[in-house]
Amino acid sequence: MLRLPHFRFFQPASPQEAARILADEGPNAQLVAGGTDLWPKMKRRQMEPATVIGLQQLSQLHSLQGSPQAGISLGANWTLSELERHPLLLEHYPALAQAARSISSPPLKSMATLGGNLCLDTRCNYYDQTYEWRKSIDFCMKKEGEVCWVAPSSPRCWAVTSTDLAPVMLALDARIHLLSSQGERVVAAQDLYADDGIQYLSKRPDEILTRVDLPPVNGDRMAFQKLRRRGSIDFPILNVAVRLRPDSAGRACQDIRIAIGAVASRPFLAEKAQQALQGRPLDGEGIEEAARLCFKAARPLDNTDLNFSWRHKMVPVYVRKALQEVAAAMKE
Repeated sequence: MLRLPHFRFFQPASPQEAARILADEGPNAQLVAGGTDLWPKMKRRQMEPATVIGLQQLSQLHSLQGSPQAGISLGANWTLSELERHPLLLEHYPALAQAARSISSPPLKSMATLGGNLCLDTRCNYYDQTYEWRKSIDFCMKKEGEVCWVAPSSPRCWAVTSTDLAPVMLALDARIHLLSSQGERVVAAQDLYADDGIQYLSKRPDEILTRVDLPPVNGDRMAFQKLRRRGSIDFPILNVAVRLRPDSAGRACQDIRIAIGAVASRPFLAEKAQQALQGRPLDGEGIEEAARLCFKAARPLDNTDLNFSWRHKMVPVYVRKALQEVAAAMKE
């Protein structure tokens, strides 16, 4: 049986108190809400914080404010189960509800949170093992070692992003609120992530993700597609989120954002594919061009489930599926 290591546990009464404790405890502290990622990693000794600060009891992080016409703000403690079922999200932000629905299993979704999924640790075949397994082959760069076993000559870690909600946030151009003892700052969702398997967040260690601002929707169409070995439980090995705003005639792309995740250390926007579709109808020819450009932009490595070459071939397939879903919605 894998057991948790010893640690101190705090239950602050407010996000501000949590930020103060986090600043006082320093880099050996970790935040936890649902704990669906942290507790297993602590049992495998991938994370060994001396202090854990609980956020789940903070009602201030469970708010929903605004409207689809003006934009809404979601607290970081919304669970995935709540996200997948909320009528407002199902109607106006369906890609977010769909992404939440695709994650893990019902028991874990009732605990896992919006903030936790957005900050989810990167994954790798060599890192996501027990302490004894990792020790037997020698530890990797991400934890206790000096070599990235995915690319041994590389100076950086190539662990892959595994969050399903982040591509949706990039596609929506959401804003992320980060709180520290020094105050609050707001960053664009795409700026929250860094292309490094270890330092995969631009969020500072003393910051807490408190809420997410979703932009107004004005006839927007959106879609989410996910590839994994099984139809539930498994982490993504590819995910695609699309948000399209039609022109006044409802036929061409006034604005489009295509986000791809689970093929690199961070989710990213397929900018050349977006540019190719800007101002033109979302027809078969445009969809094929965008799918081709997304294939060129993606660079999967042999660091997660199934063959990386096959996963690369699936990128245009899933981009095409997402764009076809959006195109069908434009005709409704």
